[in-house]
Amino acid sequence: MPPTGTVDKRALQVVIAGGGFAGLACAVELAKHPDIRLTLIDRNNYQQFQPLLYQVAASSLSAGNAAFALRDVLRDFSNVDIQFDEVVSADLANRSLVTASGRKHAGDVLVLAIGSRVSFFGVPGADQYSFPLYSLIDAERLRSTILRALEEADSNPDSASGVTNFVVVGGGPTGVEMAGALGDMVQRILQREFRNARRDAFQVHLVERSQSILEMFSEASQRYALSALIEKGVQVHRGVAVEAVTPCSVRLSNQLEIPTKTVIWAAGLMPVELRTEPSVDRPRGRIEVRDDLQVVGSPGVYAVGDLANALGPDGKPLPQLAAVAVQAGKHCARNIMRALDGEIPVPFRYSDRGVLAMIGRNAAVAELGHAHHQLTGPMAFAAWLGIHVALLTAVRAKVDAVVEWAWEYFLGEHPEQLIDR
Repeated sequence: MPPTGTVDKRALQVVIAGGGFAGLACAVELAKHPDIRLTLIDRNNYQQFQPLLYQVAASSLSAGNAAFALRDVLRDFSNVDIQFDEVVSADLANRSLVTASGRKHAGDVLVLAIGSRVSFFGVPGADQYSFPLYSLIDAERLRSTILRALEEADSNPDSASGVTNFVVVGGGPTGVEMAGALGDMVQRILQREFRNARRDAFQVHLVERSQSILEMFSEASQRYALSALIEKGVQVHRGVAVEAVTPCSVRLSNQLEIPTKTVIWAAGLMPVELRTEPSVDRPRGRIEVRDDLQVVGSPGVYAVGDLANALGPDGKPLPQLAAVAVQAGKHCARNIMRALDGEIPVPFRYSDRGVLAMIGRNAAVAELGHAHHQLTGPMAFAAWLGIHVALLTAVRAKVDAVVEWAWEYFLGEHPEQLIDR
């Protein structure tokens, strides 16, 4: 492929590594083009909707409403081949990939969209004794752990401390949402369903090393979120770092040690490691890309989503958000189609449509549009629900999610209180 990214007018073979927000958005756009053959490779056979994973962990949604089978999403496109495999290396010069099974996939265009993984920042014990919340498996495992703690507290109300203490590490949207959901569970479920458990034995802690939670939000939204968490009984520790995690406690930098068996890690992400030949610049672990999302020095190879070091108008890397990934995936697809038609790829410009965070029942913050118009409370709660329903990939998932949310909101029932043994 020439440096401009143009190709001959013929059927184009595109290989996409990763079926997350960016990869699937790219695939759906490309699949509509009759002159494109597409191979999509992912280690899972589903796309997970990460903004809702905490609701799976909190028993508010079933796993099937936070993940969608890739074959189901793309079943109407005969030009798409889906491979259930893990990408381990990429030959950028030849636009090819090698997977864990030893298979090689080559194309005219290569799209790298393998996303991120949890970063424990070298905290001793964090990788062994905490529960990350980044994958569907993580969410289901955490749900079972929380429910076991509730069952144990009900069976043995006077058992040793720590079983009913939950510590959430990280004050970003995932951490705040998880802490708020746990606060709701403690306040609303215990009295109705776990009648023997002592309410005063339960504690929910949120630990954030900076002085602010929800740093990407305005100060007014941060104040509201802090107030809402405290109202739900969450103890918020700001300006404090986690120094170590053990099987039965968390030690903080202010010398406080919290007895707990459930540490939920929502403190940060790092790009997935990928061997490339030739090697490429990877600031902060993310692959350096041009403004049109092609990898620097590798025409015909694109990187999108969390893996790409795409820059905003201010010259800073774009945040690792679902909205960024979806827009980048779609833009990448359009540039590939422009190249197929002999046109020059155009720069990617992220359209900031705002940020949202749920803090539990009737409590949320929303800053909508380019100007980040602020909503809080029930209005933001309704906006959060509506926007996330709209973002869900499958129509059935939209309907099921609305039903399950309504069931919980009006009847106070959690639909997915199943312990996976």
